[in-house]
Amino acid sequence: MLWAGRMRLATLGILLILVPASAACEFGPFPYSLTGIVCRMTKPAALLLNQETAQVIQAAFRNAQFPNITGERSMRLLGKVSYELTNIQVNDLSIERSEVELREDDAIHIAIKNVTATFRGTLTYGYTGAWLLKLFHSVDFEIDSSIDLQINTELMCQKDKVAPDASDCYLTFHKLTLHLQGDKEPGWLKQLFTDFISFTLKLVLKSEVCKEINFLAQMLADFIQDLAENFLQDGDIKVDISLASAPLTKANYLESHHKGLVVYKNYSDVFSDSIFSPPLLTESRMLYFWLSEHVLSSLASAAFLDKRLVLTIRGEKLQALFETEDTEAQRKAVQMIFQGTSYNNSVAKVWSLARPQISVQPEGTIVKSFVAMEVTIFPPGEEPLMVLYMEMETMVTIQAAYMEKKLILHLLDSRVESKAFQCAADPSGNDPSLRNFLQTMISVDGIPEVVSTIELALTSLMNSKGLHLFDIKNPEIITRKGYVIVQLDFSFPNHVLLDFLEKKL
Repeated sequence: MLWAGRMRLATLGILLILVPASAACEFGPFPYSLTGIVCRMTKPAALLLNQETAQVIQAAFRNAQFPNITGERSMRLLGKVSYELTNIQVNDLSIERSEVELREDDAIHIAIKNVTATFRGTLTYGYTGAWLLKLFHSVDFEIDSSIDLQINTELMCQKDKVAPDASDCYLTFHKLTLHLQGDKEPGWLKQLFTDFISFTLKLVLKSEVCKEINFLAQMLADFIQDLAENFLQDGDIKVDISLASAPLTKANYLESHHKGLVVYKNYSDVFSDSIFSPPLLTESRMLYFWLSEHVLSSLASAAFLDKRLVLTIRGEKLQALFETEDTEAQRKAVQMIFQGTSYNNSVAKVWSLARPQISVQPEGTIVKSFVAMEVTIFPPGEEPLMVLYMEMETMVTIQAAYMEKKLILHLLDSRVESKAFQCAADPSGNDPSLRNFLQTMISVDGIPEVVSTIELALTSLMNSKGLHLFDIKNPEIITRKGYVIVQLDFSFPNHVLLDFLEKKL
């Protein structure tokens, strides 16, 4: 291979990392019926990514290791002449500009203008004369070049995944001049080798550079899809992001449509009634994610099946939960429930009895749950005793936001309806003050504590999935009837993209 280390021309694939595939796969007659997740990248995002191209291309050329280039030619009087270019290195590389164009219903066109570079190395040549006289010489050479690169990336779908085809690649040479031993003036040796060495070098560059660009595009597409799948997987719960329909390539944005089906062990989601259509998204932000409420509801179901919807509260948190107000009623209720046992020797457990139901509305995400709560005390020297058991139907409305790399869940409204109640200190259930205290405590402190715990867990999970690679700017989470839109701008911290690619390639 002409390039070594798989670092070469890395950012020519950057524009493919958030890009969909074209309609090479077979899809059903209804274009968006299976769509659970949509990704839209707009022209400003493509332009931002293109700004990174020059730095990465320069690094790729500087770190490249070129193969030896050999050839031979029969010359009149001189006999057969052979040559070899070795120790080829690149110096003084610069790029005038890079341009990207999203061509309507066609491809991504990337134009790298006036890549100037100086190749240096050693030319070894030999020839056998008419009297079998063999002569071999080595001279240092320098090649000045000026090249334009044009890549038209057709986006295809193979095995329900993105498979970009960047084989439509052209190199245009404005200049490729050979200098021997620093001599800038033409001589017989230079005239002898310039034409056919330059011709051979052009063929090698065209073949190997375009081959490497195509390889890199496919590799980055696979890598980003694997990264997305990892982001949407935790333990046995994962989301199928295979393509659900043919994506769109428009002059101002690129858009891919994914199934978004939740898979958990033997449980596989089914979805065929998506309400998505392209006009639901705008073009004012760099990046959009559209999620059906079905995806969120299915994730909640999988979390229930995986027994994740359980919260255990002990010690100081338990005390804060039961002692929000220093009133006589509160002190009486705590004494009745805990029977003098300290909070450090007690535990409260809250868990979901059924799959939560999630619906998305303009005011927020509404979660309906059927949950149980029990309190157990551990008196010193005695057997554990369950002193309280309750079953409740709850409905909460939550608005989500993302700020400073933290997911913020705002609790807008909550309702609690008791369905079952057992208390060791009130077996007959005739003390309404105890039940009223518990209902108020759960509404005022219990539900916010559960929401805060979920918020912390989701933030920790998201930050462990590679979000540090981007500087997310002004993210917005918008809810509408039946779906959620996440829209944001982004940038890359200094050198983080280059460092990241060098580690991966």
